[in-house]
Amino acid sequence: MDRLQAMQVFVRVVDANGFARAADTLGLPRASVTTIIQNLEAYLGVRLLQRTTRRLNLTLDGAAYYERAQRILADIEEVEGSFFDEKRKPRGQLHVDMPSSIGRLIVVPSLCAFNTLYPDIELKLGMSDRPIDLIQEGVDCVLRVGDLPASSLVARRIGLLSRLTCASPAYLARYGVPASPDDLALHKGVRKFTTQSSRLSEFHFTIDGENAERPIRSAIAVNDSEAYVACGLEGYGLLQPGRFMVLPHLQSGALVEVLAPWRPAPVPVHVAYPQSRQLSPRVRVFIDWIIGIFQGCPLLQGEDGMAECGKELMAAKDESCTLA
Repeated sequence: MDRLQAMQVFVRVVDANGFARAADTLGLPRASVTTIIQNLEAYLGVRLLQRTTRRLNLTLDGAAYYERAQRILADIEEVEGSFFDEKRKPRGQLHVDMPSSIGRLIVVPSLCAFNTLYPDIELKLGMSDRPIDLIQEGVDCVLRVGDLPASSLVARRIGLLSRLTCASPAYLARYGVPASPDDLALHKGVRKFTTQSSRLSEFHFTIDGENAERPIRSAIAVNDSEAYVACGLEGYGLLQPGRFMVLPHLQSGALVEVLAPWRPAPVPVHVAYPQSRQLSPRVRVFIDWIIGIFQGCPLLQGEDGMAECGKELMAAKDESCTLA
């Protein structure tokens, strides 16, 4: 029996509160995870887990083993990380979750460079805005837009996204151009909702230096950023996207900015990860890389006049780049 692997599997089973979920995050068959835990209990001569139909409960021995196993695995991670250098590049699977708009428009077009730098990292990208439990779902770090709620995660702000109000020329020709936020009573808007809440997003403006909301009738509501922009392009109503999401459409004239003096306040972008004594080399190099992507583009730091930066981000992947 590989005792280190057994220790890692046991900790993941406890963190994930289940064999099936742990098996998914470890990339192992469920039967293998069950066998490893059974062999570990037989080797130690104690019962570590009490299994019920609904959940797992640690025995007293299991709780003591779990606490010590966590410390041992953290020590191993720290020791290995201290020897990390350019000659020994990180390897293994890295699971990152992010909003689909950032993933599709910012991260994916740049991935070839990341793969060239770290060919032994298998990147697993989840694209969603839903709250997730990083431990239970085996996610190493997340990118999130907006102010983060209080949590045990370590968060670092990496960018600032400017927003604007816009609509298609066809919509503005039909309903007119609003002259102030109070004119929204005469207009329709494309609004957003999440899978966790049916509450529709409000329209936000900066009025006299303060953030203010204004009601607007819904033409349609969606829970996907790509569909959100598509509805605006089709003329369903006003929308308030991040500038990076619609820059090519503003440049082509397919969307027109309105209410520019009252633009919504920019929103921060954070990278967040679970508290740990030592970041794994895989997570550390990804965070450094994504910080470089955001800091290298003024468009992603709250500035909105950087058309060339936006063109580079929205450009198709360089065909000369070959994935390792």
